[in-house]
Amino acid sequence: MGCSYHIPKTNIDLEEEAEDSVETLTSYQCLVNKTNEDNLHSQQNLVNKTCDEGNKEEADYQKTIKRFEELVASLPKGKGWMTEHLVYYKGCWLTAYGALKGLMFIQDHFKAQPTDIFLATFPKCGTTWLKALIFATMNRSRYDFPSHPLLSASPHDCVPFLDAYIFQNNPVSSIHFLPSPRLFATHIPYDLLPNSMISSGSRFVYICRNPKDVLVSKWVFMNKARPKELPPLSLEDAFELFCKGVSHYGPFWDHVLGYWKASLESPEIILFLKYEEMMREPFVLLKRLAEFLGQPFSLEEESDGVVHEIIRLCSFENLSSLEVNKTKVKRFSNQLVIDNCDFFRKGRVGDWENHLTKEMIERLDQITEEKLEMVLD
Repeated sequence: MGCSYHIPKTNIDLEEEAEDSVETLTSYQCLVNKTNEDNLHSQQNLVNKTCDEGNKEEADYQKTIKRFEELVASLPKGKGWMTEHLVYYKGCWLTAYGALKGLMFIQDHFKAQPTDIFLATFPKCGTTWLKALIFATMNRSRYDFPSHPLLSASPHDCVPFLDAYIFQNNPVSSIHFLPSPRLFATHIPYDLLPNSMISSGSRFVYICRNPKDVLVSKWVFMNKARPKELPPLSLEDAFELFCKGVSHYGPFWDHVLGYWKASLESPEIILFLKYEEMMREPFVLLKRLAEFLGQPFSLEEESDGVVHEIIRLCSFENLSSLEVNKTKVKRFSNQLVIDNCDFFRKGRVGDWENHLTKEMIERLDQITEEKLEMVLD
């Protein structure tokens, strides 16, 4: 059996080990310092890049503002409904500092995604109702009906108007980080939509309504939204303007025809609905809507009453009775603030009979027959 001996370390050995430890510690500290310097350098690069992107976005934002100001000064003007004037842009009448400005921001800054869903309407054609139906249908697996967001938030908060949202939220790029699928609404005519939206693969739901009901509903709504310094708009004046096409996003008939033709060419991306049919057969058409949106109702959901529950939740009677829609307001811009209750008038078909004269009815019917004969068949 061998023996082991412990040989004491000399002072020289201890000094060499100490020197080695110092060298190791120094090397490690250098590595740490270099890593920290690299991290700081990377962070600074990221900050610089973010600043550069922010500066570029602000510069692009200002370019759009300048282009808008130059354009709006050159456009023909017509009498407004809730503003003093409308401007005529590429065959359409728009409010200058709302609709036209929003459209230009969409043209310059909005990037559509294939999963986006757009509700497109002419004003007062059932926009609020369809916003609620689309939101509830698309989110039915996320929310329970007793605590549903539509019980405490306006449909206009749940599905914002794209043209108002995009220039209210600066930086504009924040819109690109909204969760998918993004739900938006717009009154923009089909012919004015940027090609980036049309060719993106996004889906559009369009709903039209009898123009006689549209006229009456729009006249009542616009007078409520009209600034107090402007005199009320008479029904006779509103009728003449409407017939001539001089109304927000008008002419009405061109608006309907644009989306109808597009729905025939691309039925997989544009669903064309009629308000009167939705009122008559909500169960059938809500199922059709859900299928188009890629969220068809299962047999189990139908047997559990989910379709009926969404219809009840989004009904005029239910939404109009909610506190949020009776007492709160919707701020579309600093200049445009609407009481939520003004979005709920009667929700009926045929109320025009209580307002229009025989001559008005005949003239509107004649124009509609000439312009929308194919759509009405």
